[in-house]
Amino acid sequence: MKKLILLTFLFSFLFLSTEAQTIEDLSAKELMSGQDFMIGNQEIDKGLVLIFHTMGCPFVNMYENRLNYILDTYTSQGFSFVFVNPKKEELSDPTALRGHISEKNISIPYLMDENLVLTKFFEITKIPEIVLLTKGSDGIEVSYRGAFDNNPQVEASVTDRHFERAINQILKGETPSPAQVRAMGCNVRTF
Repeated sequence: MKKLILLTFLFSFLFLSTEAQTIEDLSAKELMSGQDFMIGNQEIDKGLVLIFHTMGCPFVNMYENRLNYILDTYTSQGFSFVFVNPKKEELSDPTALRGHISEKNISIPYLMDENLVLTKFFEITKIPEIVLLTKGSDGIEVSYRGAFDNNPQVEASVTDRHFERAINQILKGETPSPAQVRAMGCNVRTF
């Protein structure tokens, strides 16, 4: 009898632990409002773009002009943008982070991924890295993940704008190809 109970308990544990969290269930606290930002509660027109971002990564500074261009160009075309910060050291001092957001005039939601839920779910390895979410037949899905372009250090030398191509393909009703491009930037620690 003990073996049967143990086997039942073990089977139940394995079954429950393999149940994956869905994209719709993912959430993080928004820095400025203090409110929970749940992806499944967001209005997604053309797409929701998660930009993994930190204050201290020099690659983020290199992309600042390109990022502003993308925000200015595609927000009016039905895309929503959100910053996600997975850096525990920065999240421990929200006052400095709020000051940075004000100084940079960031007007999009800024999520604090304190427990690295979003970072681990999307397997983010670099900052900045982008995840483009769209509505699919089975709910919200990842349409593109990875790099902005192929040259983070010299904007004038960019020859392939991966993320911009993905957005334009979605606007044309196409599936982004490639759907994933390895991001370049600062490493993300998930431990």
